[in-house]
Amino acid sequence: MSVRTQSSEQSGETVHRAGFACFVGRPNAGKSTLTNALVGQKVAITSNRPQTTRHTVRGIVHRPDAQLILVDTPGLHKPRTLLGERLNDVVRATWAEVDVIGFCLPADQKLGPGDRFIAKELAGIKRTPKVAIVTKTDLVDSKALAEQLIAIDQLGKELGIEWAEIVPVSATGGEQVELLADLLIPLMPEGPALYPEGDLTDEPEQVMVAELIREAALEGVRDELPHSIAVVVEEMLPREDRPADKPLLDIHANVFIERPSQKGIIIGPKGKRLKEVGIKSRQQIEALLGTPVFLDLHVKVAKDWQRDPKQLRRLGF
Repeated sequence: MSVRTQSSEQSGETVHRAGFACFVGRPNAGKSTLTNALVGQKVAITSNRPQTTRHTVRGIVHRPDAQLILVDTPGLHKPRTLLGERLNDVVRATWAEVDVIGFCLPADQKLGPGDRFIAKELAGIKRTPKVAIVTKTDLVDSKALAEQLIAIDQLGKELGIEWAEIVPVSATGGEQVELLADLLIPLMPEGPALYPEGDLTDEPEQVMVAELIREAALEGVRDELPHSIAVVVEEMLPREDRPADKPLLDIHANVFIERPSQKGIIIGPKGKRLKEVGIKSRQQIEALLGTPVFLDLHVKVAKDWQRDPKQLRRLGF
C-alpha cells in the first residue's frame, strides 16, 4: 500500500499537463470543501447537510506546468425519486469522461454500505486511475487514521481496485491539500491549458449565484428540507442610470419549495429568516462578482417538483 505524505521528486523535463479529475464519495464526504481548498476560492457550495451539490461545478487549479480541472459531482446514493436517479446518471456520465477519480472517504467514519456501493461502481470503471482520499483527518488521532488507511487498502484488494495513491488530507486545516494536487497532476494527460489563466470555474454566473442563495437558504433549516429547495435566478441586470463608479446589479431570484407548509420554515417569523438568507447570500454574491448587488428574493411553491419531469427541466435539472 502506498500512502503518500510527501511530494514525489519532480523530473527535470517540463511537460505541460491538463485534464479533469472528479471527486466522488457518499454525500457529505467533504468533496466540495476539498474542491474549494484546492482552487483557493469558494466555487462549490458547501453545507453541513448531505446532497447539496446539484450541478457539475468545475474548479480550476492553475500551475505553471499544469492545469487541473476539478469536476464536483453530486453524492452517489440509492435513489428514491426521479431527481435522485437523474443525479446518479450525472455522476456516472462524469466518471466516464474524466482522467482521474478521487474517492473521498471521511477519516472519522468507518467504511459503510454507502462507501461499498460506490467502490463497487468504481471497480467496474477499468481504465481510469483512482486515488483514495481520506478527508477530515483533523477530526481523528493517528491510530484511527492508520486503521482507516488499512481498511481502504483492504477494500481495494477485495474489489480488485488498484489505488494509484492513498492520500490523507484535511481541507479545512489545509493539510496535504497541495500534495494532493502534486499527486493528481502526473495522472493527467500531456497537453496545453484548457481554460484561460484567470478562470476558476466554468459555471455560468447565474448558476453560481443560484447555488449561493440555495446554500444560505439551507443554513439552519430543519433536516427535512434540503432536497426540497431549488433556486432559479430569473434575471441579473445592471441598474440603469447609475454612475460608472457606483454600479449596482439587480438580481431577482425565486426560491422554490415543494409544499405550502414549507413556506413558513424558509420565510421565518415576520420574514426574519428570509431576510437573513438575503443578507448572507448577497455578501457571498458580491464577493463572487466583485460588484454591489440588490437582491430580490421570493419564495414560491412548485408542488412535488422532484418527481415531476416537466418541473425538473424548468428548474434546470
